[in-house]
Amino acid sequence: MLSREENTLLTRTGPDTGAGTLLRRHWQPIALAVELDIPKPVKAVRVLGQDLVLFRDQRGQLGLLDRDCPHRNADLAFGRLEDGGLRCLFHGWLFDVEGRCLEAPGEPPRSRVCRTVRQRAYPVRVLGGMIFAFLGEGDPPALPALDCFVAPETHVFAFKGYLDCNWLQALEVGLDPAHASFLHRFFEDEQTAAAYGKQFRAASADSELPMTQVLRLFTRPELFVEASDSGLRITALRDLGDGRTHVRVTNLLFPQAFVIPMSADMTITQWHVPVDDNRCYWYALFTSFTEPVDKDLMRRQRLELYTLPDYLPRLGRGNDYGFNQKEQQTRTYTGMGDDINVHDQWAVESQGRIQDRTREHLGLTDKAIVAYRRLLLSSIKEAVAGARSFMDLDADAAARITGPATMDGIGPTDDWRQYWRSVDDKRRRSAPWFRQDYLKSNN
Repeated sequence: MLSREENTLLTRTGPDTGAGTLLRRHWQPIALAVELDIPKPVKAVRVLGQDLVLFRDQRGQLGLLDRDCPHRNADLAFGRLEDGGLRCLFHGWLFDVEGRCLEAPGEPPRSRVCRTVRQRAYPVRVLGGMIFAFLGEGDPPALPALDCFVAPETHVFAFKGYLDCNWLQALEVGLDPAHASFLHRFFEDEQTAAAYGKQFRAASADSELPMTQVLRLFTRPELFVEASDSGLRITALRDLGDGRTHVRVTNLLFPQAFVIPMSADMTITQWHVPVDDNRCYWYALFTSFTEPVDKDLMRRQRLELYTLPDYLPRLGRGNDYGFNQKEQQTRTYTGMGDDINVHDQWAVESQGRIQDRTREHLGLTDKAIVAYRRLLLSSIKEAVAGARSFMDLDADAAARITGPATMDGIGPTDDWRQYWRSVDDKRRRSAPWFRQDYLKSNN
């Protein structure tokens, strides 16, 4: 249970807040690259309570500027893409991707306004089909050599979805291995061969058992939470008897992402990015260690549940998340369909737009959430004091952070630690995009 002051410190992310200061010291996903594949590649984005405009100029360069024109504060998201930049509709002032004022055409020839006015611009990068931005002061940190960043674009698929709640409760559901036995329980198991692109529907490594069956039958995992070089490693063990244990290794990627196994061949790296204090988007990179990702199939699967252009869920508060009482009795624990994103959406949105953590009572299976909150609180205090967080990396340190290791499999109970490490190492080494210089022990 947190105090009210601690809950406020963790959940508020505006420019003058503690959590906002910390998150602005790290790269943030702000859009999918495909969102600019439109005739006029200009998009309004709101991130961490800031209103920005993202655009691609005529030379293909990406720019991210404050959304209000520095002349009279009109909305640059409606601007014209022309003459090497983004032109405000109000008086024709033109800005390039660096925020330089190229023209102020209504001004007299002697005007010096273009020499003195500059719009705030932010660094942007495209990785894995996702656009990242750095919204902090000074130089941005280097990005670590994560699997989702090292793998070629053919082996990474990007998607996102809107959640009508605060970012922290959206993230914390991914740090809770125990909930999957209930919230994501299916009373019938699908053929695992048809599980491509579906979370919790594949078979665990070294087994024919579907994950859904394991989670349904073994509901009391033993949890281990350890510090790692990128955040926290969370191991959930479910003893199956006969000397076998189901081992699931997931990660908290500091400050606001988790990395989990989707199947024996694919992982999910998922960030939770505040729109403002009451809303957020999840951004996910699905990374394949074997064949190239079938992006068309995975996109079609997800667009059955989300609408464009804003990636809003078709199911939500307004239609009771598709709840069906008969389904709840016969097919799924929630009665809310087969997609676990809907289950998670219900769980985190039902807590309120900002969860009141003064009213919760945590159990032993919440130890990863407790560990993360402690890490987050201490890191926020350090950031406010001007110190760098441990993931505010220089290039050399970033190159040494790989993985992170994650897996879901069934192995020997008496040697489960060596088992999961060997599975993760074998998978990474067998990846067609594997590079020896990125290998690092995550032990």
